[in-house]
Amino acid sequence: MRGAKSAKWVAGAIVVALSATACGGSDSGDTEAKEKGKPAGYVSIDVGEPQKPLIPADTNESLGSYVIQSLFTQLLDFDANGEIVYTNAESVETKDSKTWTVKLKKGWKFHNGEAVTSESYIKAWNWYANIKNKQQNAFWFEDIKGYDDVHPAKGEPKADAMSGLKAVDDTTFTIELSKPVPYFNYKLGYTTWAPLPEKFYADPKAFGQKPVGNGPYIFEKWDHKKLIQVKANPDYQGPNKAQNKGVLFKNYATVEAAYQDLLSGNLDMIRQIGPKDLPKYKQDLGDRAIDQEYAAMQSIVPTFYSKTFKNIDPKVLQGLSMGIDRETITKTVLNGSRTPATSFTPKGVEGNQVLDTDVFKFDAAKAKKLVTEGGGVPGNKIWIQYNADGGHKEWVTAVCESIRNSTGVDCLPDAKPDFQTDLEARDNDEVKSFYRGGWVADYPLNVNFMRELYGTTAEANNGRFSNKEIDAAFKKGDNAKSLEESIKLYQDAEKMVLAEMPAIPLWQYRTNGGHSKAVDNVKVDFHGDYEVTGVTVK
Repeated sequence: MRGAKSAKWVAGAIVVALSATACGGSDSGDTEAKEKGKPAGYVSIDVGEPQKPLIPADTNESLGSYVIQSLFTQLLDFDANGEIVYTNAESVETKDSKTWTVKLKKGWKFHNGEAVTSESYIKAWNWYANIKNKQQNAFWFEDIKGYDDVHPAKGEPKADAMSGLKAVDDTTFTIELSKPVPYFNYKLGYTTWAPLPEKFYADPKAFGQKPVGNGPYIFEKWDHKKLIQVKANPDYQGPNKAQNKGVLFKNYATVEAAYQDLLSGNLDMIRQIGPKDLPKYKQDLGDRAIDQEYAAMQSIVPTFYSKTFKNIDPKVLQGLSMGIDRETITKTVLNGSRTPATSFTPKGVEGNQVLDTDVFKFDAAKAKKLVTEGGGVPGNKIWIQYNADGGHKEWVTAVCESIRNSTGVDCLPDAKPDFQTDLEARDNDEVKSFYRGGWVADYPLNVNFMRELYGTTAEANNGRFSNKEIDAAFKKGDNAKSLEESIKLYQDAEKMVLAEMPAIPLWQYRTNGGHSKAVDNVKVDFHGDYEVTGVTVK
């Protein structure tokens, strides 16, 4: 998942006098009075403006995802260790990795009282996958038999429904894939697989502004570019039932502004501390500071349609990678809050491996040699695009200086005002050369950091990388006989990815955030997201 943390990126991916902050005596009434407009019992978190309307299969970035996760619940999810936890599903089983049987828990309802049934999922997935509906995450359904009929490579769809989806009864349905995929159940933990109520189909556009889900919270209002407010669903039956009365997702122009609001008692949780405040936030917050590694990678991604990188020799990209002093930047600019990359995948996902390569190690002489041998960079200049609201300026500047000093290639930061503008430039192929890439695990397998980023048809492949041999290697992993074999084949594919460099991995993320004195039980999941349902108000 693309993210916007300042280091959720990520997405992916960041004062001293606490006596002046919120809480003198931990009286909840005093604390709530300090945060203007927050109803009693609600909690607040800094989450900016989603890129698109709130439809599960059209949300592929961390800001919208936070809200989608609060409003919708899919079949299953993952615990802090990345293990499967059934939510709306009673079970998801298969005997051959090709036909999967889903049994739903009975009695689940959407927020408008409509029952959640097998058809709620089947109809939604068919709508998401249909090429006419232009959903960002349509490709997530391509394993299902009949996907090509609703989403052809060219032309109009031949059918309205995928033949692989069949309802057995109101709470049982089957999913037949075109070929066996041993990890398919893991994919179902991504929010794009959420069901939809009948209300959606009458007016999808209006629904995206006022969604009706089946999740732990009910939508209340969206004051664009300011906040989104949701209230706890009293009838929710999932394991993640809200322990608070609601959530305010608050938009800030900068992470520094959000941090000041946290200190002054006007914000309960901050997802990521900006580089300027990293050296002192633990002193400021004490035991309310959060420092936890999670399954996400920061990178810079070349756009292969750009004048800079069209038909570029991978040696040049490998040279630029070796020109980045990750160790020094993570220790100084990022205050030790990141772990330098040794592969394209993070620790915490199955199949993570340390690649046997020098490509991620700083070596100025070899970096310059590789860039020269590869024919250099057209115009001898590159840009790194990033969102200015995410706390990225300092490290992007440092990466540029490192590249410039080691290789002689001029490097310039290219700031966009906010994450939404940054994403639009990526989606519309308007990036000059590099963009700041970040990816949080949608599910805890190495597959998610390969297929969903570097496959030719992957929506998040905004660098427009395409390699037939690598696509074939991914397919081989998809159709393995077991989960273990699939993971191993994707490890082999990662070595092929290294030779082509569709991205330059920089470091693994950590959540460096914190919370106010007004709340308790603030925990981070394996995605690096706060488990907002478990947060309690003092």
